[in-house]
Amino acid sequence: MTSDAPSRKDRIPLWRDRVLHAAVAHADDAGLEGFTMRRLAQVLDVAPMALYRHVASKDDLVDGMIDLVFSEVELPSADLGWQAWMRRRAILVHQALLRHPWAIGLMESRRRPGPASLRHHDAVIGRLRRAGFSIGMTAHAYSLLDAYIYGFAMSEASLPSEPGMETSELAAVMSEQFPADAYPHLAEFTVQHVMRPGYDFGDEFEYGLDLILAGLAQAAASAGPRSTGARREAARSARTRSTPTSFRPG
Repeated sequence: MTSDAPSRKDRIPLWRDRVLHAAVAHADDAGLEGFTMRRLAQVLDVAPMALYRHVASKDDLVDGMIDLVFSEVELPSADLGWQAWMRRRAILVHQALLRHPWAIGLMESRRRPGPASLRHHDAVIGRLRRAGFSIGMTAHAYSLLDAYIYGFAMSEASLPSEPGMETSELAAVMSEQFPADAYPHLAEFTVQHVMRPGYDFGDEFEYGLDLILAGLAQAAASAGPRSTGARREAARSARTRSTPTSFRPG
């Protein structure tokens, strides 16, 4: 009697990084709802207890998965002015969340953040401080930017669309539920804007991001006197701000 199952000798050995990458890939396909160590063990073709040689618990596994997502976000060049740097960083985080929507609500919730997460947070704070932001303004800027990034990603993930369906197609389906005579403003907005061919809600992300960055620049400028170094940084940021107008993926 023969079997197609790989023998113990043929199995690829486990190590923590392999477990984490397999867990991220599984979550990308199926989400975290119903995600269990037993299911991950089936994906890896190992006994469930074998996983615990590499992760201490499911919480430890999720901590590692989130750190992998942070590691995908390549920090922008230090040569960029602070606004261009924050813009690039926000777009890269947004793109990572599009790849891993299950992670949206977990990125800032881990009690034991990994090294990639810590490097990321330290770099963002450091970039704002070098731009002359006070500790208080840094806290305002960071919380505002992340609330926008994660909130926008959550809105995208919550759209009642089907795979391959454009926003304009979804709007056309939904518009049948609200007659123009009862909801004239909603109908006008949907027909004249959202239902345009090629419209994509995701394209709104960079427009809102630019408004936030402009507002932060204005708030930082009116926050009081800054050092000569901070003023030089602000001038450099102003020069570079108009250059990188878009960082959409190619």
